Amino acid sequence: MTIPRHLTILSLALVAVAQAQAPSSPQPGPLPLPAKVTTVATGLEHPWSIALLPNGEMLVSERKGRLRRVSADGKLSPPLGGVPAVQSKSQAGLLDITLSPSFGSDQTLYLSFSEPDPTAAGTAVLRAELGADELTEAKVIWSQQPKVAGPNHWGSRLLFAPDGNLFVTLGDRFDYKEKAQDLGTTLGKIVRLKPDGSIPSDNPFHDRSGARPEIWSYGHRNIQAAAIHPQTGELWTVEHGARGGDELNQPRAGKNYGWPVITYGIDYSGAKIGEGTAKEGMEQPVYYWDPVIAPSGAIFYRGEAFPDWRGSLLIGSLKPGGLVRLTFDGKQVRSEERYAGELATRIRDIAEASDGTIYVVTDEREGRILRLEPR
Repeated sequence: MTIPRHLTILSLALVAVAQAQAPSSPQPGPLPLPAKVTTVATGLEHPWSIALLPNGEMLVSERKGRLRRVSADGKLSPPLGGVPAVQSKSQAGLLDITLSPSFGSDQTLYLSFSEPDPTAAGTAVLRAELGADELTEAKVIWSQQPKVAGPNHWGSRLLFAPDGNLFVTLGDRFDYKEKAQDLGTTLGKIVRLKPDGSIPSDNPFHDRSGARPEIWSYGHRNIQAAAIHPQTGELWTVEHGARGGDELNQPRAGKNYGWPVITYGIDYSGAKIGEGTAKEGMEQPVYYWDPVIAPSGAIFYRGEAFPDWRGSLLIGSLKPGGLVRLTFDGKQVRSEERYAGELATRIRDIAEASDGTIYVVTDEREGRILRLEPR
């Protein structure tokens, strides 16, 4: 029997789409945590980010707009001065902290925050010097454009690449998801900056008319987890989906990651989003979750304290909560494990200390800093 040509073409198209589908999480059940969990500090109001200082202290941001020093024994300082005013509503506030690659020889740090103006706001990046009880020489080096109304989907993580440039992961600001495909805005993008906020000349859209020159990649929904691979120096991100469709991506220069045209999730109402799960010219995730893990905070673990975890990507989960561990075969996910138990709460950020112990912060009204060490 001869198959009609139009059916052959349709069949080939369906096969191509099927082959393009990303691998999904098997949704493993929780395992016993192979670590002792110690509470280091309490009394933080919705902490968002933690940065470990060379002297054993920590810096912790609170979404409300406070930045605190925390001593090695868990004592909280009063809020540091010099922190910018933030919009503090729903998901908005003081967000990520990262230290300059030269921190120690200098005291430079970077903060991301929800920068307000009278009727709108946007994610912004502040560069400052850390003093004993205040930030000095503070300067906003980058602001999301355009600023829009609404309290949700700000991103944002700050990461220095081995070449010294700074990645800023961003959100689509929820009500403006179509702008994630618009290169004339920085909504739903990853941007790449020099440490002073200027634009690297080798950014993929640097010379394109109508495009924002700071954009590195686009078509993102809301990236609150990101890490630099310690061997390759590449950026990896873990991105919030809607109802389903959290994504692990390895964003590359100039690539389109599809939101909201393609996604593995649906709207919170149950309605379909976009055109499906694949489209020519749009990148597939490395891996996706449905139901979601609501990712926030991630590190590639390099230490000796947990040798079985070395090389794994550790991801904080806000829902259902806990810690997610991915292992890899090259750039493909080989296995996923989940740990709850004493970590069965909203994990907002993760950091690795020089001795290989792991610190996490819990996103709660009475937020905590927890340390994971070998049993």
